[in-house]
This record gives sequence, structure tokens and C-alpha cells, in this order.
Amino acid sequence: EVIAFVGVKPGDKVADIVAGRLTGALSKAVGPSGKVYAVETAEVVKAHPQALSLMQKLAAHSPNIVVSAEPVSTALPADLDVVFIRQNYHDLYDKFMGPADVPAFNRAVFAALKPGGVYVVLDHVAATGSGIQATDTLHRIDPDRVKGDILAAGFKFDKQSKLLANAADDHSRNVFDPSIRNHTDQFLYRFVK
Repeated sequence: EVIAFVGVKPGDKVADIVAGRLTGALSKAVGPSGKVYAVETAEVVKAHPQALSLMQKLAAHSPNIVVSAEPVSTALPADLDVVFIRQNYHDLYDKFMGPADVPAFNRAVFAALKPGGVYVVLDHVAATGSGIQATDTLHRIDPDRVKGDILAAGFKFDKQSKLLANAADDHSRNVFDPSIRNHTDQFLYRFVK
């Protein structure tokens, strides 16, 4: 359902930033004529070296997956149809990713996409009005902050999905808390160049 929301088609070129759970599904969706750039940023690999080896194993069986481990600021190939970041946009703001220069990252996403290309963000919801206060502590981000960041880079907001919404999540717990893990309230936004 997430792949359908993204709108990936056969032949598309997709950058999966902090590749993981959906990389295999993206690979199938783009088919043999497409490409999935599985970007395990250097910052992620430093903290979780196994992420890179897992992607390399997946790529060994899927020739349309290209794995990289560049710094987040230089991670994107050109001429993309889709850039997808799942549950890690908030990390651009915390010490896990540097923090990164988020405006520069979003401008780089814009530059890497073809006209009409889409930028899709899926992340854990933080309390309304909290901005980036919970990125390092709860691993959440205010969806309005994300929308503002990306619109400032020149994108147009296309649509959102409530597919992963969970009204029972009060946004006060760390996403790794066993009582909420895998059941957090998540937003799914799609932007168009």
C-alpha cells in the first residue's frame, strides 16, 4: 500500500534513503528496466554497519539495486523519478545524521528529481507544534515542520495518506518503547517537483 501511494512504476529510478524494509518491494515495482539506489548513508553505516551488508546481500540477488554509503549530503544520483525516506527524516536533525544541513538536503533532492518527480516522506508523528524537539529523544518529528521544510525547497504538496496513522499513539513515547514499537502514529506525505 505504501508503494502504491508512492506511485512507483516499472522503469522508474528510485532513491531509497536509509534503505531497508521496503527496498525489495521497490525493486520489484520498478522491474528489470528500473533502478533502486539503496542509500545507506555513511552516518547510518557508522552506527549500524550491518545495514550495509544486508543491502549488499539483497542487491546480490536483485541486479536493479545499486547500494551506496555516501554522506547524507552527497547521497543522491541524478535524474530520479522518486526519492523516498522512511522513518529517518527526523534523523536529519539529530546527532545520528550529523545533524545534516536539512535545507541543503531538500534542495539536493529537488535537484536530483526529474520534473514531475516525487519526494515521499514517511515518519513518526511528534506532538503538534513541537517542530524538531523530539527528533533525538523520541525519534519523532512534527509533520508540519517536514511540510514546511520541503515546501521551502520548491516542492508542491501533492497528497497524504492516513494508512499508518494511529490515533491511540499519544506522541509522548520513544518509538522504540516496546508498548508502542511498530504501532506508532506515522505520517506519509508526497511532494512533487
